[in-house]
Amino acid sequence: MTDRYAEIFSELKQKNESAFIPFWMIGDPDPDASFEVIDTIAEHADILELGMPFSDPLADGPTIQASVNRALEAGTTTEECFEVIKKIRKKHPKKPIGLLVYFNLALQYGLEKFFTKCQETGVDSVILPELPIEEIHMTDPNDSRSRSIIEIAKSRSVHLTFLISTNTPQNRLTEILKYASGFLYVISKPSITGAKSELSPDTIQMIQDLKQQTDIPLCVGFGISTPEQIIALTKNGADGCIVGSKLFEYREDLSALAKFCRKCQDSTQQ
Repeated sequence: MTDRYAEIFSELKQKNESAFIPFWMIGDPDPDASFEVIDTIAEHADILELGMPFSDPLADGPTIQASVNRALEAGTTTEECFEVIKKIRKKHPKKPIGLLVYFNLALQYGLEKFFTKCQETGVDSVILPELPIEEIHMTDPNDSRSRSIIEIAKSRSVHLTFLISTNTPQNRLTEILKYASGFLYVISKPSITGAKSELSPDTIQMIQDLKQQTDIPLCVGFGISTPEQIIALTKNGADGCIVGSKLFEYREDLSALAKFCRKCQDSTQQ
């Protein structure tokens, strides 16, 4: 199977660019309308990061929580999320798609079934934000096949994406690097999601330190909200910039959303 992440990161590296990775919550404001939004941002994205709405999004700030609430109020189900992804994959066959889903949602769906569905609909990677590296060998208690999460993901050609931050101790980072593939999600500053006005010097230092330890692409998220931040991250070695909360300011104006996404993608080319 083609590794879409390997292809896009190799292509961008040759051009000395980083990846623009917009995030959107599937189902906001409803499943059909969210397809239109995602299709709009996809036109100006190198990689897509999509969320599945879950009632207790612990890692997210008020903006993403509000998006989750809109999606849930619209009755968005896991199956409907996969249908939206399937349509996006058909429209954008070469664009990598990452999926952020809280672990309880995947577990309730059934881990084998969930990752099989990811493969069938064209998901390239999955982030389980509250699942620590120590638990990736966990098996589904409701499945007699007893394969671990990491084994299931690999068998379905789906990357497991891990979150790291300046608070990640070296011993845990070393363990994460053993299993990381696709890319590493670098949290710009330990906190919940939400647009931030300044880029921490610690973030730049973390990127530079990680570059000495791994060749896995490093994509920075949580608080990235301006083209200027994207330029700074790209110049300092980030392989991708993930923008989420800021996009929702434009949710009622697709033209303005497309314009902002275009500026962000242009900023990765500095």
